[in-house]
Formats: sequence, structure tokens, C-alpha cells
Amino acid sequence: MKSAAKLTVSTFGILAAVAGLEHGMGEILQGNRPPEGIMFLSWPDSPFFQILSGEPAMSLIPNLLVSGILAVLISLVFLWWVTTQLHRKFAGWVLIGLSVLWLLVGGGFGPPILGLILGVAVLLNPAVERGKTHKVSGVRRFLSRLWPWVYAGGLIAWLLLFPGLNLLDYSLQLSLSDAVVYGVILSSFLFLLLAIWTGAVRDRAQRAIPRRR
Repeated sequence: MKSAAKLTVSTFGILAAVAGLEHGMGEILQGNRPPEGIMFLSWPDSPFFQILSGEPAMSLIPNLLVSGILAVLISLVFLWWVTTQLHRKFAGWVLIGLSVLWLLVGGGFGPPILGLILGVAVLLNPAVERGKTHKVSGVRRFLSRLWPWVYAGGLIAWLLLFPGLNLLDYSLQLSLSDAVVYGVILSSFLFLLLAIWTGAVRDRAQRAIPRRR
């Protein structure tokens, strides 16, 4: 995938899909029973997910097994879409629609929010005309060169959020404060937004370079 913006959406979309699968599996393992309410925990009794408060989720379906199955199916469709279908004109709207469904059937909160951001990013990043040249300012050139570093930083931040925090808390028995957890969450979303922005700038800067004949 040549586009920096599309590579960013695809990469973080994969991470969102994996997180959605994890939510769904936690609900499936709780069995064929109703949740305590619309809001519930995907992994209420798992020490591995204790650092993330048991992975909160919500569902309009009064059955954890069904919610989990649907969350897994939507995660798989989302994964397929962000890895193979981003070239379609309506790709952004599909990501947004899947994210809303995700939220309503037990996909947690993080994956749907991440999916919504990625969907909007696709909608707000229309293709630039080929062959049309634009003046590239020093600021845009700097942002273009910054993208690989921001992209890598975002990837590290999201992997630290999951499963990094879980491994640090469960395996190494590190006592991580809520401030650390919220700090990682905040930095993850900030890096994501920066990666989307700088990726779009990079694509425009590359297309602005006149092609040699």
C-alpha cells in the first residue's frame, strides 16, 4: 500500500479488529446468559485484564454469548475491510457503520471509537488529482518527513495499551497507577491523530512532485 494515510488506517484498523475480537471472546466465554445490564465487563474475572478494569463494554442484546459471537463477526468483517477495501469510495462510511454496530453488540468502547476515527479519516482524505502540482511549503515538508516517526510511535503506544499494560501488570507484577493507564490511552489517541494528519500531508507532498517524462 503506497499511501501513507491508507497504511495508517489499515494498521490501526487491524489493531482495533484484534481488540474487538478479544472483547467478543471474553463475552463468549461467559456463556449463554444475560449480562447484568446494558453495561458489563468482557473479562470480569480475569486477572490479566484487571489493569484495564475488566474491559468494559455494552450491548443491546440481552445475551452474552450472542453478543460475543456478533462482536467477533463484526471484528472479522472490519479486519477484512481495512486490509482490502479502503480503495472504495464508500470505505469510510462502512467503517463508521461497522463501528456503531460494534459498540451496540459488545465490541467494547476502544475499538468502536478507534474505528469511528479511522472512518472519518478516510472520509476527510479525498484523493488528490494525479499530475496536478502544488507548492510544498517547508512546514508540509517537515510534517511529511515526520510521519514515519509518528506512525511508529503510535504503533508502540497502542501495543503498550494492549497487550503491553496487561503483561506488565500480570507477568511482572508492576503496580501501575490509573494516571499511567490514562496517560497511555491519551498518548495512543494523540499519536493516532498525528499519524493520520501527517500521513495525509505526506501523500499530498508526494503527489505534488512533478513526474519526470
